[in-house]
Amino acid sequence: MRDARTLSGFRDILPANACIKEEMINKLKKVFKSFGYVPIETPHLEYADVLVDKGSEEIQKELYRFRDHGGRDVALRFDQTVPLARFIVQHKHLLATPFKRYAIGNVFRGERAQAGRYREFTQCDFDFIGTTSIYSDMEIIQVIHNSLLALGIKNFTISINNRKILNGLAQYLKVEDKIEDILRIIDKIEKIGETKVRHELLEVTKIDSSSIDEIIKFISIKESDKQFKEQVELYKGYNELMREGLEELESIIKMLDSIGIAKEHYTIDFSIARGLGYYTGTVYETLLDDLPTMGSICSGGRYDNLTKSFSKDGNMSGVGASIGIDRLIAVLEKLELIKEHNTTAQVLILNIDKRYVSNIHQLATQLRQAGINTEVYPDTMKFKKQMKYANLQGHEFVIILGENEVNDGVITLKNMESGEQVNVGSLEDLVNSLLHYFSTNAKIAK
Repeated sequence: MRDARTLSGFRDILPANACIKEEMINKLKKVFKSFGYVPIETPHLEYADVLVDKGSEEIQKELYRFRDHGGRDVALRFDQTVPLARFIVQHKHLLATPFKRYAIGNVFRGERAQAGRYREFTQCDFDFIGTTSIYSDMEIIQVIHNSLLALGIKNFTISINNRKILNGLAQYLKVEDKIEDILRIIDKIEKIGETKVRHELLEVTKIDSSSIDEIIKFISIKESDKQFKEQVELYKGYNELMREGLEELESIIKMLDSIGIAKEHYTIDFSIARGLGYYTGTVYETLLDDLPTMGSICSGGRYDNLTKSFSKDGNMSGVGASIGIDRLIAVLEKLELIKEHNTTAQVLILNIDKRYVSNIHQLATQLRQAGINTEVYPDTMKFKKQMKYANLQGHEFVIILGENEVNDGVITLKNMESGEQVNVGSLEDLVNSLLHYFSTNAKIAK
C-alpha cells in the first residue's frame, strides 16, 4: 500500500476552493475582454534557455530544471511573461500589433512553502504588447482596478513607481553597475525594514554609506508629504533619465484622475522596485488594505527589452501585470470574505416523494434552460437528510415539489441563507425571482 500524499509545497484543490477559483477566473475574463484582450496559452514546459537568466537570482535558484526523456535541457515556467516574449517572436507574422492578451495557467517556483504561497500556483496575466504609449501603462492600472472591483474587493491600493527613476538615481550616485542588486534589495523594504535594507545594501553592493543614505531618503518620500511636489521637482534636475521617469509617473496619475478612478485606490511609492530584472519603466504592486502583510496580490510593469534574446529585428515593447489567484484566495479566506460552497448548482430540488420524480426532473430541465444551475437530489430520502446535504454543499436555494405543492399548484422556494420560504405560483415567477436574485447577489467576496 502507498501513502496518499502530495509533494511539499503542492496541494490538491477541493471543490470549495475550485468553485471559488473558477468563479474568480470567469469574472476576470469578463474584465479582460471588456478592454479587448484575447486569450492565449503557452506550454508549462520550455527549453531551459528560454527561461534561464530572465528572472531574478532568487527565482533562478527556484527554477525546476531537468533533462527530459530526449535528453533536452528543459524547465517549468516560473511566470507567464518570459514565455510570452518567446511566443511573440515565434508567432509575430500571425499577430497584429499592438497585441493585447491574457493567459491563465499554472507556474512553478521551488520556493519555501508558506501561507498563501505554493510551488505550483495559478497566475492570471494580462499584457499590452507592441506600444510604448504611456496610455497603455495607465490601462493596465485600469484593468487591475476593474478586476478587483469585479471580484467584490473594495479596499486595495495600487502602488506605482517607474524603474527609470530608480535607474536615474543610481546613475546620479554613479552606482549603475550595482543597480540589479540595489533594486532587488530595496524591493524588500516592506518585508525586512529599513535597517536590514541598509545592512544588505552595504554587505552586498559595497556602495558607500552616503549613497545608501541617499537611496533610503529617496524611497522613503511619500505622496502624502507636504513637500512632495517640491521634492519631486528637485529630483528632476538630477539627470534626464530621472526626469523622464518622474514625468511619466505624473502623466499616469493625471490620467487616472481624469477617468475617475478613486484616489484611495492608487498611490506613488518610490520603494516599489519589482525584483524581476526585465522591467524598464512603470512598475506596480497591489496590496489589500486590510491585510498588507500578505504581500502583493497583483503586480507587474513595463518591459521594453524582453524579446531581444529571441530576435535580432529589435525589441517589442510591452507592459502587463499578473494576478496571483491562489494567493488572493488565501488572503480573502483569512479576511473571511469568501463565500464558500461545494457545488456549482445554485438550486437543489428535493426528492421527497417517488410519485413526483418525473415532475421534479421536468422542473430541473426547465430551470437549466433558463440559465439556472440546478441539481436534483438522486434518491427519495427523508427531508432532514436532504436539507443537511444542501447546507453542506452550499446551495443558495432549495425547491420543494411534493404532494401539497402539486395539489395547490405551487412550488415552494427556500432561501438557504436567510431561511425565508415562499410559495411561487408559476414557473415564470420562479425563474424571474431566481434570476433577479442571482443578478443582484452573485458575488465571490461579500
